[in-house]
Amino acid sequence: MLNRRILRIKAFKAIYSRVENPAMSLEDIEFELESSCEATRDLYLRLLALAAPLTAEARARIEAARSKFNPSPEELNPNLKFVNNAIAPALENDPDFSKLLKKKKISWDNDDMFLRHLYESVRSKEYFKAYMASDGSSLAADAALFCRIFEEELPDNPELEDILEDLSIYWNDELEYALSWCCRTMEYLGRGKPWTLPELYMSEMPGSEGKESDKAFVFKLVRTAFRNYDNYSRMVSEVTPKWDTGRICSTDLALIICGLAEADAFSNIDYRTTINEFVEISKYYSTPESRAFVNGVLDKLINKK
Repeated sequence: MLNRRILRIKAFKAIYSRVENPAMSLEDIEFELESSCEATRDLYLRLLALAAPLTAEARARIEAARSKFNPSPEELNPNLKFVNNAIAPALENDPDFSKLLKKKKISWDNDDMFLRHLYESVRSKEYFKAYMASDGSSLAADAALFCRIFEEELPDNPELEDILEDLSIYWNDELEYALSWCCRTMEYLGRGKPWTLPELYMSEMPGSEGKESDKAFVFKLVRTAFRNYDNYSRMVSEVTPKWDTGRICSTDLALIICGLAEADAFSNIDYRTTINEFVEISKYYSTPESRAFVNGVLDKLINKK
């Protein structure tokens, strides 16, 4: 599930914690790293678990309309295509999926207002109207609809972001990655395949046999960065005489230390790939000037080795 890009981000965040809190031990950092990795898959599970309550919300609306004192013909004979979709029961009745949700205490029971707003948004969209108006029904069409919901309704959704922020400190910037895995799952379910829990690391996924362990990669990267932290900080100071490490942006320092650690720990990875990866991460987590600074310092230090 977790690819090298997101693992580098997690390594950077772990070392950033060390920059901000020098008292952190390697054990503390490794625990945070492992928790962060597991949290991404938990977010995927929580988002995937939206299918059943969203369907239930639609069903409740239909039942409420039917129970009105003087329902309209349309309310008495509603379009049941969405409430009869095959995806929600496929997940809800899957014993492995249900057991995981129960074990991890994943539920949307306390988020009625969000579910109402989400369904209102979905039912107003042209893609949903086209789905409801189409002839017949199929598992593939149901799966494709939920994929559209994941792609179009949940990114940049302030209400969802507030819910997730309250639940986990690790989820604030992993929403789109987790949603991409929900869409992969929908494509899989749409072909009639049963749900299976994705392996935590891409190197453990089916078809990746023989590949270098991604788990070993990220833990070796963090351990190398931690154990050589003081030495790497000194190296940065030597090539930035106008900027001692106390004045360098904490995110930049963490990115540079991670880049140096990767260059030391993985000689099989082209150093230009390493530099490019951490420069790319700097675009999202640091200042506008960081891209050039991180690139310049890493290039200078790695080429001195």
